[in-house]
Amino acid sequence: MSWKKNLGVLAGFVTAAAGTMHVINRVFSYIATADDYLGEDSYNYYEWRFGKIAYKKTGEGAPLLLVHNLDVCFSSQEWNAVAADLSKTNTVYMIDLLGCGCSDHPILTYTNFLYVQLLTDFIKDVIGEKTDIIVSGKSASFVLMACANDETVMNRIAMVNPQNLVSMAKVPTKRTKLIKHLLCIPVLGTFIYNMKVNKRTITRKFYSSYFYAQNEVHEKDILACFESSHREKTRAKYLYACQKSRFTNANILFCLNKINNSIFIISGSGNPENALIASQYQNQLPSIEIVGIENTKQLPHAEKPEKFTEQIQILFADAE
Repeated sequence: MSWKKNLGVLAGFVTAAAGTMHVINRVFSYIATADDYLGEDSYNYYEWRFGKIAYKKTGEGAPLLLVHNLDVCFSSQEWNAVAADLSKTNTVYMIDLLGCGCSDHPILTYTNFLYVQLLTDFIKDVIGEKTDIIVSGKSASFVLMACANDETVMNRIAMVNPQNLVSMAKVPTKRTKLIKHLLCIPVLGTFIYNMKVNKRTITRKFYSSYFYAQNEVHEKDILACFESSHREKTRAKYLYACQKSRFTNANILFCLNKINNSIFIISGSGNPENALIASQYQNQLPSIEIVGIENTKQLPHAEKPEKFTEQIQILFADAE
């Protein structure tokens, strides 16, 4: 067979493979978003400089901002189990971060400081006064940075299972930047993303990492996470690529030394690693108070909502 024929066969194979991946990508996107589990029409929208930010506002009283984990699968839906109880005493704001949930998913490089800007602008433009904050997981880093950067925006901060300080401080490398470029390729990158983030992988995380009791996992929550990760033709992959390449990381040790606010950590005691991570923060800032919630893992506010809101009321009341 001549080299021309070989080249023709290779071109045909590549075209067929690309076509197959494109079809699979479209199917993933359709299946994930067909049922609107996030309830797009139930949100208010803040016109921010980099895109529309979806948020909900309920209740009356002092403002309380709930910030979900910075993950393509998460949105303000993470707080559904506790929002009603918290809104009995506070004006509760639940925000979908840029690149997540029903907010816009622009094609850009997502960084920690991008979210510092978003949080600061949202508090000043939408809430309009200093607010208490409850933040989950990886989002704790930019909440602390925003607090250290502008002392006029936040009062008390409760962090739910914040990220390991050591892993958070890792910077992008040539290898991680290559991962970003690969994931951003139009068809191939989307296909790889779909293999990494799908209903099966999300379900596995719920049962292994997010919840302590498997009977507390609800299919609707899994489907809402699946939808969040595939909205806008799967453009959440750009946030995912930036996280995998460490662009959303930041060394926040200097922030902890600058902050005078009351800070608390609520830890899911069902995962011993959570307590070790909480102690990292307390070693840097001894005034941090740590509370563990038994028989929970990464999402104590979803798994034990009554216990969680009880702890919030105690912690925030004592700090007044």
